[in-house]
Amino acid sequence: MEQLKSQLNQLIQKLPDASAVRNRLTELYSVYPFNEFEYVISTLLGRNILALDEYYEIRDSYMERNSFLYIFEISAPRTFGEAWAQGHLKELVPELSKPSRKLDPSYSGEYDFFLDGKIRIEVKASRAVDAESDEPLYVKALTSDSSRPFWMNFQQVKPACCDVFVWIAVWRNKIHYWVLSSHELEHHRDYSTGQHRGNTGEGQLHVRQDNINDFKPFKAASNHLANAIRGAYAREVVARKQ
Repeated sequence: MEQLKSQLNQLIQKLPDASAVRNRLTELYSVYPFNEFEYVISTLLGRNILALDEYYEIRDSYMERNSFLYIFEISAPRTFGEAWAQGHLKELVPELSKPSRKLDPSYSGEYDFFLDGKIRIEVKASRAVDAESDEPLYVKALTSDSSRPFWMNFQQVKPACCDVFVWIAVWRNKIHYWVLSSHELEHHRDYSTGQHRGNTGEGQLHVRQDNINDFKPFKAASNHLANAIRGAYAREVVARKQ
């Protein structure tokens, strides 16, 4: 969004009545799909400041930078965290199974997926947003190369309830995956316990621009998630024995 606004502002500057157009924008009343961008683009096209081929180029570039913006439009946290995130991971790792008492006699709803008949997996997802904005999610959503301060919260984390955590981090233009063993998460310096009063064994972890590099060792490519999960489980088994 920042880049698109910058491009359009440069083009507006070429108009002989640029100030009048900017004043009009401050008074503009928007009703979907007619908004400030539609007004600016149609004005630039009509004044021959923006050629049609240039418009297509701007549009294609914007689409590429915002491939996953639709995910920020999922307003219900439960729909995003469960329906979308779990469905997305299942598409990437088809061998994942939904847990049941048949597969795991001790199962009582505490984790999301089962792999190889032994690995208990919990899925957590969050979206990178401007930490200083109060706008709706789809407005304050950031690209992975943005210089704006961002904030993601992985909450209701219960290390004792699974073996491996898969974190899905969504930006406008990219999705990152981190795969950690339960032990690695529980002993991470940024993990804080006591998210909710009385909820023993539950905590949360915030990922920001100042600590995101701490999670590089756990980053996994989308086509290697199954092996990353198995690797994290192997580390968890070793940690349990120590």
